[in-house]
Amino acid sequence: MAHEKQTEILNRHVSSLNVLFVKLHNYHWFVKGPDFFTLHEKFEELYNETADHIDELAERLLAVKGRPVGTMREYLELSSLQEASGEDKAEQMVQALSKDFDVLIEELKGDIETLEEEVGDEATADMLIEIRQSFEKHNWMLRSYLGQ
Repeated sequence: MAHEKQTEILNRHVSSLNVLFVKLHNYHWFVKGPDFFTLHEKFEELYNETADHIDELAERLLAVKGRPVGTMREYLELSSLQEASGEDKAEQMVQALSKDFDVLIEELKGDIETLEEEVGDEATADMLIEIRQSFEKHNWMLRSYLGQ
């Protein structure tokens, strides 16, 4: 039972981060306006970091004898995040990312608790804590950009 919960948690995060990764690429490619240079660079920074998190979590899954999901269909089914519409303006992109980070941060908090208390997997919980801290910082910056 613990292994199944561990695999479920890790695959949900692999999925959500893959959806986020694709969304960040979309935003990176299609951002326009006076903040183009700033946001274009920031979106690239975020998708590069997200790629590292994806790889780390998928490798953790393999290390604990799990199997990471690996198709867009699976990512979209398991993720709480939605794809980018492809029509967002720069500020809408930042707002959408901030909301996505809110969702991810809350999911990470709950999953960290589950991994520590129910599964007894402190190593994976530590990985998720590191990701959560990074997302909290990025979300603070996105909200600051929005004047919130």
